[in-house]
Amino acid sequence: MHFSIPETESRSGDSGGSAYVLRKEYGANVLPAFPPKKLFSLTPAEVEQRREQLEKYMQAVRQDPLLGSSETFNSFLRRAQQETQQVPTEEVSLEVLLSNGQKVLVSVLTSDQTEDVLEAVAAKLDLPDDLIGYFSLFLVREKEDGAFSFVRKLQEFELPYVSVTSLRSQEYKIVLRKSYWDSAYDDDVMENRVGLNLLYAQTVSDIERGWILVTKEQHRQLKSLQEKVSKKEFLRLAQTLRHYGYLRFDACVADFPEKDCPVVVSAGNSELSLQLRLPGQQLREGSFRVTRMRCWRVTSSVPLPSGGTSSPGRGRGEVRLELAFEYLMSKDRLQWVTITSPQAIMMSICLQSMVDELMVKKSGGSIRKMLRRRVGGTLRRSDSQQAVKSPPLLESPDASRESMVKLSSKLSAVSLRGIGSPSTDASASDVHGNFAFEGIGDEDL
Repeated sequence: MHFSIPETESRSGDSGGSAYVLRKEYGANVLPAFPPKKLFSLTPAEVEQRREQLEKYMQAVRQDPLLGSSETFNSFLRRAQQETQQVPTEEVSLEVLLSNGQKVLVSVLTSDQTEDVLEAVAAKLDLPDDLIGYFSLFLVREKEDGAFSFVRKLQEFELPYVSVTSLRSQEYKIVLRKSYWDSAYDDDVMENRVGLNLLYAQTVSDIERGWILVTKEQHRQLKSLQEKVSKKEFLRLAQTLRHYGYLRFDACVADFPEKDCPVVVSAGNSELSLQLRLPGQQLREGSFRVTRMRCWRVTSSVPLPSGGTSSPGRGRGEVRLELAFEYLMSKDRLQWVTITSPQAIMMSICLQSMVDELMVKKSGGSIRKMLRRRVGGTLRRSDSQQAVKSPPLLESPDASRESMVKLSSKLSAVSLRGIGSPSTDASASDVHGNFAFEGIGDEDL
């Protein structure tokens, strides 16, 4: 992030005035380049182009906690979203899905930001105020098989209604899920009836999708607890299962343990998990703890057309995103691992939120305090409330799902391709230093 907002933007319009204030507050070299605004009405094609530019801009900003916590900056982005889509402020109905597919319809303003919508959903479900901070809204794309592909976690400065409607496709949805990683926080949520039902519905859904890894015997035990309507006991057993509470990403490629290796990445429990299959071997898993990541960064590039050179008039390829992190493989041996995925930014945000949660816990804080209410913010209680529906009993386990084995009890024993620093033009300012990094020796890896 080392470009300034253009002078033309800072001299025109309401957003431009905010841009000038921001450049004064943070300096010209902190802010990414903001999509320029035209003085005349935009054509539909120009509106779509500006939407894409604004989306890329917000993705870059999401990775900077300093900018993300600035109310001036958030206000500036909220106005920019409305202006770009030419959406007037009015009351609308917005559909939010629970993890089990249940639809929750809330009445919001088009100008309401993420916290406003989250509070409206909580009010509709009768979720107590002090538990709102345990949940977040996610923008997802629903696939043909009904599975969700995570696009991003909606940030405070976003306008959910504008974000989902601007994509102009019915396959994009907003979903409510828990926002924390440490299952110890489940105890706080399960004290409340609505919180318990939300966790239960999410866990059943994750098991059915295959996100949580379950043996046949564990599946039988879980189904027995369902039949007894023993939701807390069901969740206690689920907490012991591999990948409980993880987010799973779409299939992608990594350079671990070899170049162009097809993997499925999951994030949770303070780690990134890579499921992979090496030639002639069964499904395997490698885990990378966030406390062993010295730093990470997201870079983007546009692959050249075949032939190696681009020519005038020839279309540019799609932007390729990469998440690269420097990992402590063994004592005194750091190595870069790179994951190439359209969801690289989402992975980076997951890493940052895991680190933030670790640091809060280390300092003796509570994630209850991580929900920041705006000055003058008011919670609109819903006139009608909606109960969380209990999901159906688990179906029989999928016989086609394979069991996994760990790549190794120690990553240092895995044969890894020698990797230098990722070949990118990213500057040091793009690297996310990890305050939770622990320089631990071989015995702890």
